[in-house]
Amino acid sequence: MRFEEAIVLWRDGERRLATSGPEVRPAMERAAEGIVEELRRRLGGTFTTQELASLYGEQGVDWCLHVAARAAPDTPAAWDLATVAGAAFARYAREASDYRTERGARPPGMEPE
Repeated sequence: MRFEEAIVLWRDGERRLATSGPEVRPAMERAAEGIVEELRRRLGGTFTTQELASLYGEQGVDWCLHVAARAAPDTPAAWDLATVAGAAFARYAREASDYRTERGARPPGMEPE
């Protein structure tokens, strides 16, 4: 999967998380943060946006369910992988070595909306 395709899905997850209800948002945030931590373990130090997109394409997000359920065991809404995994991948993409180009422009697909 190309980064330009994946970021669209990930941003959608971020939007859904940002608009989630106050009764579930803290649990969803915990789940997303747990997934970010697992992404750090899986990708290690320096990585590119394309490496993150490749991991997403190759491994999918099924593994995120275990992380989300562990982070928010009593809140099944926090197990919505399209939302919490999407938000986590979008957040982690910002840590990629090529998130911004030399001129400060965003990589393709990352232009402001």
